Amino acid sequence: MFIAAAQQTLPLYGNDPIPNSKQGPDREVDDSSKGSDRLSLTLVSRPTLSVFLPSREKATCTAIIVCPGGSYSHLAMGHEGIEVARWLNEIGVAAFVLKYRLPSDETMIDKRIGPLQDAQRAIQLIRQRAGEWGVNPGRVGIMGFSAGGHLASTAGTHFGKACIDNKNNISLRPDFLVLLYPVISFSDSIGHRGSRDNLIGKPASAADIQEYSNELQVTAQTPPTFLVQAEDDKTVKAANTIHFYESLMQNHVPAELHMYPRGGHGFGMHNATTKDFWPDRLKNWLDANGWLGGAGR
Repeated sequence: MFIAAAQQTLPLYGNDPIPNSKQGPDREVDDSSKGSDRLSLTLVSRPTLSVFLPSREKATCTAIIVCPGGSYSHLAMGHEGIEVARWLNEIGVAAFVLKYRLPSDETMIDKRIGPLQDAQRAIQLIRQRAGEWGVNPGRVGIMGFSAGGHLASTAGTHFGKACIDNKNNISLRPDFLVLLYPVISFSDSIGHRGSRDNLIGKPASAADIQEYSNELQVTAQTPPTFLVQAEDDKTVKAANTIHFYESLMQNHVPAELHMYPRGGHGFGMHNATTKDFWPDRLKNWLDANGWLGGAGR
């Protein structure tokens, strides 16, 4: 698959075997007929990282991994991936669109950890090659939409346990999180059942439900977080975002929440119900925290 405007697209694990994988054919399906902004992928079993670097004049040395959503059943690579990466480049941020594996018993030994392995590997790889890409290894954030937000929040709350080979002990903790209408909880009351079933299976054990309900996994070490949500989201209840925000406050983790009255789910960068452009709020937050200052590498 070709990711429009990416300088390069790399196999996430290079020439090494993909961890936690079963051998089998690559059955990935992409639908390019709708245009790159609506590109969607299914049956992903070969993860990649697509690199979008800003111009040298704009570069801030900050990197953000972008995780598209799709209920852990597909990846909305267009409006929750490519379009976001292009905008991040405009504000001087290096963007890395992660095509993470979609959980499957056919392609994975343990599907519960497959996406997290890919997120951890992306963080590890960017820090390993930071000099090559003009990135400060202490400025690597992760951003996710919907189920991609669940993956990003998992990376931000489960970094203490490496799910990949990490013999050089590179930090797998993202420096900050950006979560857009995220799936957070797998509880019966507010969780998104499709994402839950796809990741941890059905019936799911009580232990797995708790482990991957990320509002329950926040600690004082969870990275600073920026959140965007619409109140009228009927796909992923706004309570997911609210409970995560409350957990961050209880643990004294700096956080900023933008809650819109309307917008539904899956609006990407453009909430058509408001004149407010949430990426401008994100830019201000990044700037206020010093991540757009162009500090040394």
